[in-house]
Amino acid sequence: MVYAKPPFDGAEHVLNYLARYTHRVAISNHRLVAFENDRVSFRWRDYARGDKKKVMTVSADEFLRRFLLHVLPKGLVRIRHFGLFANRRRRAALQRCRELLGTVASTEHTEATTLPRCPACSATMLVIERFTSAQLYFQPDLNLATSQRCSVDSS
Repeated sequence: MVYAKPPFDGAEHVLNYLARYTHRVAISNHRLVAFENDRVSFRWRDYARGDKKKVMTVSADEFLRRFLLHVLPKGLVRIRHFGLFANRRRRAALQRCRELLGTVASTEHTEATTLPRCPACSATMLVIERFTSAQLYFQPDLNLATSQRCSVDSS
């Protein structure tokens, strides 16, 4: 006799379940809460109970066991890009989409979109001079960007 589990709640549920495994690492650093007395605490999301965030504490051995279940065998890689945005066919796929939509590729780039934005106020920054990493390393007084704030008027 063969036991087969009943199917999930539908295709969308299966897709959501599999997506968590194809695009993410086993656990990212921001989810780790603590490591004390050979016990690891980490945040996790309980999808079965309304997507609630919870904290779980397990032994270090159990944490490593669970983590290593997600390590891929040698020669296998995670999916990075697939479908429409797969590197190998991206240009052809986008061209086909444009044909089907009856549009053309935009070739004009406005200056405002190519200039960098200020991280403090989001205004367009004017590049006066660029420094190489060697210049910054050997002349620490050039590191003005970290010591000055945005001087754009807030009015």
